[in-house]
Parts: sequence; structure tokens; C-alpha cells
Amino acid sequence: MANRDSQDIDLVVLADKDTEYLKHLLTEGNENFFLVPSRNPTANYEVLWYKLPRSRRGGVRKCKVDILIPGGDLGIPYVPSQHVKSKDGLPVMPSLPLLLMKLQGWTDHRDSNRPDFQEKQHVDVEDIEELLTIVCSLGTHIESRSMMWLPDKFVSDAQDRVYDFVEEFPITVLEWEALGFQT
Repeated sequence: MANRDSQDIDLVVLADKDTEYLKHLLTEGNENFFLVPSRNPTANYEVLWYKLPRSRRGGVRKCKVDILIPGGDLGIPYVPSQHVKSKDGLPVMPSLPLLLMKLQGWTDHRDSNRPDFQEKQHVDVEDIEELLTIVCSLGTHIESRSMMWLPDKFVSDAQDRVYDFVEEFPITVLEWEALGFQT
């Protein structure tokens, strides 16, 4: 998204594996991934990071990587294998559910009591607006047969979030309507 460094990357893994196991698998398979103990002294997990190429000034750059598994508290939908696309040899999530997950992140960040989360909502808005344009250009529609696998709760929650987003960013109303959402 856009021409800025990512502060963090969410990696949705469509496998029934423990996230700590997946973190260790990544660090063993690629030297650019590394683990750092959590700042929370009571946490029983490590934080995954990825070393980015050095900046033009030679500075070290890194990006936090969150591994997300479908289901659970975040409500990430399971994606049937026939709906997983490939880009540059990597599996990617369909664009409309990705947009709706980004929208969920925006509301979670906006509604959070944590200042660091609240600050993320501004980057979320940029990402949502860019993804919204991309998804609309693909002609995707929430009621299309290719989206019928999405859980009803995921879609109804997304509809509520669309109302909130359009209220704050009314310029996006036509794009949300083109995707089949009420505004």
C-alpha cells in the first residue's frame, strides 16, 4: 500500500498450527526473520520481526510481523483453498475479505484505549481508501457467488463498520455501494 514503510505486517496463515511454532519455522527458514522477547514480562510469547533492506542512509530497518490464524477472537474467516489466489508464487487472500479485515482493524484501532493503537487508524484509512479503489476496479460484489463462503457474521459486522466509515469519510460512499454495501 502506498509509498511508505510498513510499521507492521499481518500474515494470515491458513493452517491449523500454533503461532509460536510458525514464528520459529520462519526464523529457521530465513535469516531476515528474528524473534525478540515481549516487552510484557508476564507474556509467554516472542515478537516476530523482519529485517528490511537498509535505508539509503544506511540505517537499519525492520518491520514487526503478526501471524494471524482464522477463527478466534479476531474473527478472521477461513478461506476455502479454491478462493486463494497466487501472486508472485505466494498465496494471497481475496481482495474483498482483505479490505473488510482492514476495515475491522480501523474500527479496533479507533475504538481502542491505547494511544499507540489509536495512532494506527490514520494509516488504516489510507490503506482502506487504496484497497477500496482496487477492489472496486475488480468488479467484486459482496453478494456475488464467489463471496458466498464468507460467514454471515463477518459480512454483517463489516456492514456496520461500513456505516461508521462512510459517516467519517462520505467521499467513499459510491465505492462501498458499488461493492454491494448499504450506506
